Amino acid sequence: MRNFVFAAALGFAALAFSPLSTIAIADDEAWPDIKAAVFENRPIAENDGAIALYAPEQAEDAAVVPVSIRIPAPIANQAKSVTLIIDRNPAPIAATFRFGDGFRAGSDIGERKLETRIRVDSFSNVRAVLETTDGKLHMASQFVRGAGGCSAPANKDADEALANLGKMKVKTLSNPAMGDKWREAIVMIRHPNFTGMQMDPISRGYTPARFINELSVKRDGALVLSMEGGISISEDPNIRFNYDARADDALDVRAADTDGAVFTAHSEPSGS
Repeated sequence: MRNFVFAAALGFAALAFSPLSTIAIADDEAWPDIKAAVFENRPIAENDGAIALYAPEQAEDAAVVPVSIRIPAPIANQAKSVTLIIDRNPAPIAATFRFGDGFRAGSDIGERKLETRIRVDSFSNVRAVLETTDGKLHMASQFVRGAGGCSAPANKDADEALANLGKMKVKTLSNPAMGDKWREAIVMIRHPNFTGMQMDPISRGYTPARFINELSVKRDGALVLSMEGGISISEDPNIRFNYDARADDALDVRAADTDGAVFTAHSEPSGS
C-alpha cells in the first residue's frame, strides 16, 4: 500500500493513509498537485466515454454519499484499475480498485457497474480515473456539495461498532434478463471505518483511526476485484459490482483493517 502521513491541522495524532504527503488540501486548486503526485502528470482523457461517474450534486448525508461508476463493455474488457479521488478531502484517495479477469471477461454481459459510498469533507470534485491495460488513463468527475463527512460521528457508539467489527455478508444475484453469465455481487462489511477526525463526545478526544484498507474478491482462487481503501470510504463499507459468472460463481472475500484484523466470508453460488 502506498503510504502518506496526514498531519491534522486540529492537532490530533498524525495518521497513516495513502498516498500524498505534500498536498495542500485546503487549496481550491488541489487537483493539479494530486494528479502530479498520483499519476506523475501522465495524460488523462476526460469525458471520452470510457468511464462515467454518478454522484448526487447535493449530498443528503456527507458521511454516506453514494457513487456509481460505469464502464462500457468494450472498455471494461481492458479495465486494469479505477482510482476514486475526492479533491478536498484530508486524504483525497478514497480507494483504488484493481480488476481481475472475472471482472474484465465477458463482453456479452454488458457494461460493468461498481458502486460504493464515500465521505465528503468539503464541497469538492469527485473523480474516477480508469487505467486500461494499454496504460492509458480516462477520467469522469462530478462536483458534490457536502461538508463534514470525515469528522461526522459514527452512527453507532464505538463499543457497539467494535462489537460487530468484521461481520460480513456476501451476496451474488442473477438476472435472467441480463443473460446466464451476468452476476452482481454485493459485499457488506460491518466496520466503523474511523477516520481519526471524529471526536468522542464523552472524553472530547479523537477516536483513533481504524479502517478497512485491503479487500479482495476471488472466484475459484482467481482475482475478480480488489480494493485498497482509505478513510474516505464510509462506515460499514458496501461495494456492489457486476462480473462474468462461470459454472461455480461462488466468491471468497478477504478484508483487513489498519489494526491488522482480518475478516473473511464466502458466498453461495448462483444468486443466494
